[in-house]
Amino acid sequence: MGAVNPRESIVRRRAVVTGMVQGVGFRWSAREQAHRLGVTGWARNRVDGSVEVEVEGEPASVERMVAWLRSGPPGSAVDDVRVSDAQPDGDDAFRIRQTE
Repeated sequence: MGAVNPRESIVRRRAVVTGMVQGVGFRWSAREQAHRLGVTGWARNRVDGSVEVEVEGEPASVERMVAWLRSGPPGSAVDDVRVSDAQPDGDDAFRIRQTE
């Protein structure tokens, strides 16, 4: 067996979080949680009131971040999280982006 390519163990997920998720510090809390979990990506508000998040990293850490998105920070009220696969793009940090 050959060596495992480290990039093969990196996954990226895109999540659209709906509910009371704007104006409650959701993106900033997501950035703190991402830092704790060692994942990269970004979060931004969408004009429809949802928050869009992309998370990249080791599969277990990405899944922990997605699980966190399902509850969110105190003061938020998550109704739904739609998750899809995305292509890893090598982000080096987790950033807050401008509204789409």
